[in-house]
Amino acid sequence: MRPLFTIHAGEYLVGSHVERHYKNAHVWVPSRDTGVDLLVSDHRNHRTVSIQVKFSKDYPQDPSIRRSLRACGWWTIDRDKLHESPADYWVFVLLGFAAGTTDFVIIPRRKLEDGLRSIHGSQKTIQCYIWVTKRGRCWETRGLRHEDEFRIARGRYRDTKRDLTKWLNERGWAPVARLNT
Repeated sequence: MRPLFTIHAGEYLVGSHVERHYKNAHVWVPSRDTGVDLLVSDHRNHRTVSIQVKFSKDYPQDPSIRRSLRACGWWTIDRDKLHESPADYWVFVLLGFAAGTTDFVIIPRRKLEDGLRSIHGSQKTIQCYIWVTKRGRCWETRGLRHEDEFRIARGRYRDTKRDLTKWLNERGWAPVARLNT
């Protein structure tokens, strides 16, 4: 049996976050799969932001590193699908079960595409690991050496192409906040 209407957990979390924090923004769910999971508009429905949502459960890490992290997610991204995506923003939802947190990385599609190319080269399928630390930093960690993972846990790691902090949570929601006026 084919369901009449479904959204996945990540889409629900993003939509409910927008409705709770941006009272003048409207959240829309497309009636068919177009590569856009949610559409957010201003209160007059004149300006919009299209969103592709990616959700991941929490993936435990080495216990000595895990103590410093709120959440760890893992995604497989097809480079062609990312390149052809009509969505303005991709939102990665990290649900930290142990910490009881929900974190969002809201990144423009083109910035995501450029960033992943600079880290992972031109491979067709990208394995992407995103970590959020308890100190509020966010990193793409796939392929890092164990020593660098420990640096992230201690707050001593620096690499601008892997640093996603400016797209984390309220900083990343700026495009939606502009619709809220």
